[in-house]
Amino acid sequence: MNSGGIETPDITRPPQDLIDSLKGIGSATAAGELSKLGVCNPHLQGPLPRLEGASIVGPAITLQFLPKREDIHKPGEYSGPERQLHRHALYHTQPGDVVVVDARGDMMSGVFGDMMLTYFKGRGGAGVIVDGCIRDWPNVQRLEIPLWTRGFTPNFHTQTNIWPMGVNVPIGCGGVLVMPGDIIVADDDGAVVVPVDLAPELAKKAGEHAEWEVFSRQRLLEGGDLRKYYPLTDEAREEYEAWKKKQK
Repeated sequence: MNSGGIETPDITRPPQDLIDSLKGIGSATAAGELSKLGVCNPHLQGPLPRLEGASIVGPAITLQFLPKREDIHKPGEYSGPERQLHRHALYHTQPGDVVVVDARGDMMSGVFGDMMLTYFKGRGGAGVIVDGCIRDWPNVQRLEIPLWTRGFTPNFHTQTNIWPMGVNVPIGCGGVLVMPGDIIVADDDGAVVVPVDLAPELAKKAGEHAEWEVFSRQRLLEGGDLRKYYPLTDEAREEYEAWKKKQK
């Protein structure tokens, strides 16, 4: 994408049916099943949910911040709006996208404010995850955008010691590698990154997991033995298979 003389790459979005296959599984199940598939820590640690009950699944647009250095970031160099890379990350937004920001855990720099996030909502964005802060929280709350952040600040995005350096590049968010186009699963438990290549197997495993958990939860509510029903033991498997046939 070229705007104001700055070119930033777009992401390769996974097929919509693949994204849809992950809806409803939840970040906890996604994290647990991904660990069995070899991704030990997919949880973006630090950003907390700010809209209770929000649940999103969508491809990641990434924004990278790095420490500011005075010989590169000269006064006035970044004053023109179209030179501001955080705007360019939002320009890529398509319906269902998730903007993921490596703000280095900085607690003083407000990456986005209410006007930027109003634009994001108007573009149909699904949610925003910031390993750092946003600003204008009283106004942003009214937008009811699913957000995961470390906190809030009155400072604008380059008022402090970090500087936006890249759009749709690999980033580290909450201690986890996020590639442009990775699938984000986020809810009240937090945000999880799903590598696209693992998404089909995750959807299959998560579906199976969710199904037997319904059975186990029912048995536990009836006073069943935790050791038998969670996790599901071989002893309970035959009972589960019979229950499943009956449900169908």
